Amino acid sequence: MTRTITPRLRTLVLLFLAVTGALLAGAGPASAHAALTGSDPSQGVVVPKAPDQVSLTFSENVSMNDNSLRVLDPAGKRVDLRKPTNLSGTTYAVQLKSGLGKGTYTVAYQVVSADSHPVGGAFTFSVGTPSKTVASVPDQDVGGGVVGWLYGFGRYMSYAGYIVLVGGAAFVLACWQRGSGVRAMQRLVVGGWLTLTAATLWLLLLRGSYTTSGSVGDIFDLNLLGQVLQTKAGAALVSRLLLLAAAALFIAVLFGAYDKREEEEEKRDLTFGLAIGGTVVAAGLAASWAMAEHASTGLQPGIAMPVDVVHLLAVAAWLGGLTALLVALYRAPADTPVESAAVRRFSRVAFGSVLALVGTGIYQSWRQLGSWSAFTDTAYGELLLVKIGLVVLLVGIASISRRWTGRLANAAVTETEEETEAEVEAEGQAEEEAEEERETVKASAATKEAPAKAGTGVSGASGASGVSGVSGKVVSADDAPERAAQLARQQSAMDTARQKRLRDADPHRFGLRRSVLAEAGVAVVLLAVTTVLTQTEPGRTEQDAKAASSSSSSSSASSSSSGALTLDMSFDTGGTDGKGVVRVDLDPATVGSNEMHVYVQRPNGRAFDVPEVKVAFTLAAKKIGPLPVAPDHVTTGHWAANGVQIPMAGDWQVSVTVRTSDIDQVTVSKNAQIG
Repeated sequence: MTRTITPRLRTLVLLFLAVTGALLAGAGPASAHAALTGSDPSQGVVVPKAPDQVSLTFSENVSMNDNSLRVLDPAGKRVDLRKPTNLSGTTYAVQLKSGLGKGTYTVAYQVVSADSHPVGGAFTFSVGTPSKTVASVPDQDVGGGVVGWLYGFGRYMSYAGYIVLVGGAAFVLACWQRGSGVRAMQRLVVGGWLTLTAATLWLLLLRGSYTTSGSVGDIFDLNLLGQVLQTKAGAALVSRLLLLAAAALFIAVLFGAYDKREEEEEKRDLTFGLAIGGTVVAAGLAASWAMAEHASTGLQPGIAMPVDVVHLLAVAAWLGGLTALLVALYRAPADTPVESAAVRRFSRVAFGSVLALVGTGIYQSWRQLGSWSAFTDTAYGELLLVKIGLVVLLVGIASISRRWTGRLANAAVTETEEETEAEVEAEGQAEEEAEEERETVKASAATKEAPAKAGTGVSGASGASGVSGVSGKVVSADDAPERAAQLARQQSAMDTARQKRLRDADPHRFGLRRSVLAEAGVAVVLLAVTTVLTQTEPGRTEQDAKAASSSSSSSSASSSSSGALTLDMSFDTGGTDGKGVVRVDLDPATVGSNEMHVYVQRPNGRAFDVPEVKVAFTLAAKKIGPLPVAPDHVTTGHWAANGVQIPMAGDWQVSVTVRTSDIDQVTVSKNAQIG
């Protein structure tokens, strides 16, 4: 028997798979949520003698093991003593072997940030003079590849399972208590529980490989699993499994003892108890995300974690309840339709959830972005704009649903008397014909059992062919079972059509079903965007990381084969658009006349103009300078000067003054060997 909802469900499933695949594949590996803000030795620097240790400073606390921080010599051999230590705060160091020779050394790191995401990278420094190196680091980004994709899909399914589980149960308990006896609602909530449980176990298995090698073969490594269980993320996943055991008990009571309660007072008391217990379990499950991800680190974690819990609860109440309403509208039997009162109650719950989402979302956006420019200058900000747009679209469609809800009748609209009489007559005639067919089948069966008679008389012909005097139809005795099955299918189809007619009789209910289906489609996309957003580096961290990376990578001058000198310096004047990076190119960086270019960029690399840029050169060892240079503006973010005179070779200090407004300016400087 074909159901009319199958094409719509197929559309939703295809939309789900397409959006999930596109977003998770397009998102690439999870971005680093802890940023390397400094190192000693710095990136690219040339030091006169080998250091005793290498230290790295991150934007937040990280977790390390013996292979998290490696130092490789020019031949690619490890020269560190393993066992990194925490020097202070967010600075970590590893001791080096003694007697290291000259050449270029590679520092490779792979750690886990405080918000549970893997972080990796590499840089070089030189001892004495730079040299060629054969040291290499893995090409695959940390958290990427097949394992990274599978982990992202597991996160999506865990969010989806949580939303359906919590939102579906809340819809039954708070909006449509009769739904506890509807099989489709039971399957929905139990399906959410099974999805969340399976996804949590899946994430536990993947976690070790996801944060280390990224190899599919390491997914079932029990040693890695043991290490995962000792981490904050592992503890969060285990606590989620324990809470899911309590959720299973809640589901058993909701669809068991609660559904069988007849007395109003007993049911009211049980409703109160289930509401309290369900809220505690739902909040605990939400906290298993908050305690291990973005909210647990950075600014104001003590406020951010409760806000994150409220945000997740509001999402589940709205989107999960929306899914439950969709199932109720399409799958509820004709004798237990979802009442207009239940729809109106959900409408109020959804409205309150939207208010909670707006409030908590504003706080989270401020906390993760830190500036208006991060909306357009960072990947996190751009994704957040997409999410905001989807929420606005979802609210717009929800307002249409609220309109349909106001018009919804308490029961299906009955047909006109003329249509009703016609239907009754048609159904009566159909039943009479069905009864005649049954008699025919019985006669045929009886004929088959009677002994065959000789001759070609009327009686013999009648017995052989199975003629029914009631209906005049000929039915072969061999076809009797097939005919009975056909009659059963016809009766089932008639019952299904009758139920559909009753369910679709109210045009307002039909309109509500369509608008709720549209809401569900947008919600699928919204959930996918949210999942990718949780794996993306916050805008505030990304901007700070870019500035720190530029500063670290340019702590010393980098000279090309032609002798040109490039210096990158981060600046912050404190005013509007006061953060950025200024780059000074000096060619050929020798004694005598040089050509100088100055570039001003935002932390994301985009060029922008400032009112004034000035450069000065100072050779402190010879007490020369500062020698001022006023470059001419060429184009957006670009200034240039010809004939810049360097009187003698030495370690020159290059100072750049950047003015971003009438009162906001700053001077930054770097030392470089010129000549």
